[in-house]
Amino acid sequence: MDVKGKLTGTTVMVVDDLEASRYAMGTVLTRAGHRVVPVASGGEALAELDERLRKGTLPDVALVDVGLPDMSGFDLCRMFKERPHSAGMPVVHFSASAVPPAVHCAGMDMGVEAYLRVPAEPLEIEAVVRAAVRNAQLRAGDRALVRRLTLLSETIVTIQAARTLQELSDAAAEGVSRLTGTPAAVFVLDQDDQLYRGLSRDRIPVSLPDEAADRSVAALLRRLTRGQAGVQLTTVPAPLWPAGFFRPGVEHDARLALVVTQDGRAPVCLAAPARGMRRVGLEGETLLAQLAQATALAAQPLLMYKVERHVALTLQHSFLPQPHRLPDLPGMEVVVRYVPASRQTEIGGDFYAALRVEEGALTAVGDVVGHSLDAATVMVELRHALRAYAVDESDPAVLAERLDRTLQRYHPDTTATVCLALIDPETGRTRIANAGHIPPLIVRDTGSADYVKASGPLLGIGLPHPPATELFLEPGDRLLMVTDGLIETRGTDLSASLEHLRAAASGALPGLDALCDTLLDTFGHDREDDIAMLALRLG
Repeated sequence: MDVKGKLTGTTVMVVDDLEASRYAMGTVLTRAGHRVVPVASGGEALAELDERLRKGTLPDVALVDVGLPDMSGFDLCRMFKERPHSAGMPVVHFSASAVPPAVHCAGMDMGVEAYLRVPAEPLEIEAVVRAAVRNAQLRAGDRALVRRLTLLSETIVTIQAARTLQELSDAAAEGVSRLTGTPAAVFVLDQDDQLYRGLSRDRIPVSLPDEAADRSVAALLRRLTRGQAGVQLTTVPAPLWPAGFFRPGVEHDARLALVVTQDGRAPVCLAAPARGMRRVGLEGETLLAQLAQATALAAQPLLMYKVERHVALTLQHSFLPQPHRLPDLPGMEVVVRYVPASRQTEIGGDFYAALRVEEGALTAVGDVVGHSLDAATVMVELRHALRAYAVDESDPAVLAERLDRTLQRYHPDTTATVCLALIDPETGRTRIANAGHIPPLIVRDTGSADYVKASGPLLGIGLPHPPATELFLEPGDRLLMVTDGLIETRGTDLSASLEHLRAAASGALPGLDALCDTLLDTFGHDREDDIAMLALRLG
């Protein structure tokens, strides 16, 4: 636009079969500072558009004679509007003869911007072209704004549905990229200075920034957001912004939208190349700031949950005896494992126990139904109740009955499963009581593996428990007790999972650690439930 406010430098396609008319119209427009593309027919106009589309240089406006030799100007306008790449190009009709009002109105209905009666004054021609281009630009701007607002809404819905900080960072980065049309990166720095980084999918995945780059960004976020309130938009020059976040190995000035969570403890940063952000202008930056605020709001509960889960898991780990604190059980080797759910779910009530009793050793693996701190609390009560009862009673069936009554008395709305095994290491005599739990698996030295036929009702429902199942372990036999979190998968029949477990155990290398590690490697990835495991072998 020049100093007088006129649109200059636009490209105007003039479609007229008369060479003199094309020349006259082109001269007026060229003198006004426009680039002119003259064509003699509708077919030539369509071919010229296709050629320019391949080069990415479509005209800004088309001046079309109503009476063309191969088609009418109205038909050509309709064909322009039907093609997606030229639908937004404004069309101005002109004619040296009078056009009936009905025909003129039909042209307007097809999308014609204006109508010129020629010959016309140069000022009128220029004014009509300016108005057509300006109106098209306004419409394009409105469409772009609607599109960006739609993208913003879709991104906010996606980040609000994120279950982890990593999911949130990835979704926000993709949203920034779609809003700006550039590669993007999003960072969330939690209270423990752990940086969660999301990169948009349009970034070429050749290499990723290293840990040093992450540390630089984390330090920069802490410094820039210290004492900050609201959203801050700032540009960080390339020497201070690590290379590779937008394009592998390439330095960019970064345009950042920075905000902290409501408690002021966790910075959130949305980043894009500064050069690309200049194309979206103030309007795009406003939307970026809104997305930054939405990302910080969505991150707040995830950050709080992370802290609460850490505290709860710490408590739960403290409830369970650590492997190095297991009691010394003469004539027997015991190995335990505990793996919390890999997904960000609440903690559960899985537990194991190994106790020295007068008749040998008492081992147990159990699971309080539910995933909450309440379930973990009930788990602790059952484990301590088991320890107390085992002081003067070691029969597994009797212990199961007592635990059942304890649960009914103090937690009538809670159920649990437990498998108890009493082993005499001198004789190998083993008695097993199973209350609704996965039966224990005996892995023989020969490589075979079989489940113990022991079953009984859940704890907490008041049904009588059968006598303990008796068997004898041979030297070298391994007895495996696990919770269902190891193998239970939604949509998979439990019997198929049990058979898979049996096959994997039978193929494990000798030793208790090898057995446990094999099973965790086979089943223990991305589990939705906690896993407790106890394996023993006579010494």
